[in-house]
Amino acid sequence: MDDARATLIEIMKDTRIAMLTHQDRQGRLVSHPMATQDVDFDGTAYFITERDSDKVADLQANPAVNVAYSGKGSWVSLSGTARIVDDVAKLTELWSSFTGAWMDGGPENPNNILIVVEADTAEYWDSPGNSKVTQVANLVKSRVSGERVEGENEVVDL
Repeated sequence: MDDARATLIEIMKDTRIAMLTHQDRQGRLVSHPMATQDVDFDGTAYFITERDSDKVADLQANPAVNVAYSGKGSWVSLSGTARIVDDVAKLTELWSSFTGAWMDGGPENPNNILIVVEADTAEYWDSPGNSKVTQVANLVKSRVSGERVEGENEVVDL
């Protein structure tokens, strides 16, 4: 795996909650906070949701999505296609106490399913130093020196 892809996957795994954006059946863009359950090396992201939700119906009608991650001085914008997957074994593998706090019945509940986002492309921004102290120090340094804070920005085809 190349460095850019490794950085992308690391940011996605470190940022627990993402915003899943899709079109609803009226053509409006809608975003939902979703807990990322897993990320494969190719950028495929896994989310758990309820089968009877509006977002599942919307995704079945139009599976084009964007998944945005933001946290600790790093950001990812992932574009791809969502699939609705009914896989109890994978649900069981990914299920956690965090998931159980938001979802009823566990992985055996037939209403609990996976949204699998297969990425086509992603872009990430990673600022130098992910701690608040480092970010503030870089901001102060930039203001004093007049030089722009440089970070890492890459587009990754997946």
